[in-house]
Amino acid sequence: FEKEGGDVDLVPFVTLNEDALVKSVAIMVENIDNTTVFFVAGGFSAADEPDGSAKFIVNILLNEKVRAAIDSFIARGGLIIGICNGFQALVKSGLLPYGNFEDAKSTSPTLFYNDANQHVAKMVETRIANTNSPWLTGVQVGDIHAIPVSHGEGKFVVTAEEFAELRDNGQIFSQYVDFEGKPSMDSKYNPNGSVHAIEGITSKNGQIIGKMGHSERYEDGLFQNIPGNKDQHLFASAVKYFTGK
Repeated sequence: FEKEGGDVDLVPFVTLNEDALVKSVAIMVENIDNTTVFFVAGGFSAADEPDGSAKFIVNILLNEKVRAAIDSFIARGGLIIGICNGFQALVKSGLLPYGNFEDAKSTSPTLFYNDANQHVAKMVETRIANTNSPWLTGVQVGDIHAIPVSHGEGKFVVTAEEFAELRDNGQIFSQYVDFEGKPSMDSKYNPNGSVHAIEGITSKNGQIIGKMGHSERYEDGLFQNIPGNKDQHLFASAVKYFTGK
């Protein structure tokens, strides 16, 4: 975001004791109240046992005060992005794919353990399937990117009915593809076994977006020995949406 001209406040959530928790909630609410973009980053907590840090992040999002701040943030047109564990938290809170907080149902999309039953870290290729979001103004349908992934719970699972709704609404924006650009269930290309090779989705209006691939890990000079386009212009698109630059 900073490289693209945005002003960034990194907001750590401190959990050393009850006072630190209360203070962290207050600081987070204040920041959400005074920003236009909310980035829920991936992370690591409690040795990722019994599950990844999404369990921790979603509890923060569901805090009464944080939840109210996010509701107001969405109502005034703020943009939200979640990557890796951040994506998981958005899904588990209902913010994706529904665009607002919703209790999980047995039919709700979720993210599950990789088919390999182990952490997978590699470069994958993804294809842009839809651009129905302010986050995606820098890409076109059909664009293919080489993106790093690193996760143990990245398998997107969705019922046939929910998948049809996501597809028909244009909410599936990115899929894992093979070297011919076709969505693939082969573990060589689909690192977690995601249903329909889904890598990233958006809310109906495109205001909220989430993905497993770490688009934020690329900058000029990295991955020089790996061919492919690695810049999805997500952060530039968000900054431009609000600044016009």
